[in-house]
Amino acid sequence: MDAKRILKYLKQLSANNSREWFQAHKQEYDAIRADFEQGVQQAIVRIASFDPSVAHLTVKDCTYRFYRDTRFSNDKSPYKTHLGAYIAAHGKKALHGGYYLHLEPDHCMVCCGNYWLPTNILTSCRNEIMGNIDEWLRYVRSPEFLKYYGNPAPTSFKTPTDVSSWDQPQGFGLERLKTCPSGFPRDWEYVEYLRQKDYCCWHRVPDTFFQGDHWLDDMQPMLLAAKPMMDMMNAVIDDYE
Repeated sequence: MDAKRILKYLKQLSANNSREWFQAHKQEYDAIRADFEQGVQQAIVRIASFDPSVAHLTVKDCTYRFYRDTRFSNDKSPYKTHLGAYIAAHGKKALHGGYYLHLEPDHCMVCCGNYWLPTNILTSCRNEIMGNIDEWLRYVRSPEFLKYYGNPAPTSFKTPTDVSSWDQPQGFGLERLKTCPSGFPRDWEYVEYLRQKDYCCWHRVPDTFFQGDHWLDDMQPMLLAAKPMMDMMNAVIDDYE
């Protein structure tokens, strides 16, 4: 991908988020969108090499409309200021976890896992972790997982982090409870894993990360490190779908 060109356009759009500006620069949008979608196709092929469940997906299955839904938002800006792709075997709207790529100036990310889980499914995931804690720890405390994602922490994926070295650990969990969830033992040794409201791990990367084609080689070990954790949670989630 020509990430430099994509992010330059998104930065300009962020400062001029109007239909008039968008239409005046529609040719550039079409060009960067086509380039991004080609990158998504490459990502699908690469991920399918170690997770065949996504091999049937098309780019359209994984990408989103660029127009914002402003009906319930105070921000009436008509366009998103990022490009994202969710490569998930059961589709973008399913609870079954997948792999997410995010291009946004100063906020690029590679993510893997499940998010926005209903309370009943979260409870089952927490029970699964408690009942199979040794297996869980093999996945989330492996050297590979800790290298990219670290342990659950009170930081947010929205918190600015130093991404000057992209292979530093970033984050495990988008949201978490302040205390132990109801019905679970507060004094359990590994209670931090029960406090999570999702089982998504994310890794902020520099804006230069997606430039060219080498990012596919850098992305693969990130996702492979998180896949066993995601697979364990998907096995629970799939019982509800």
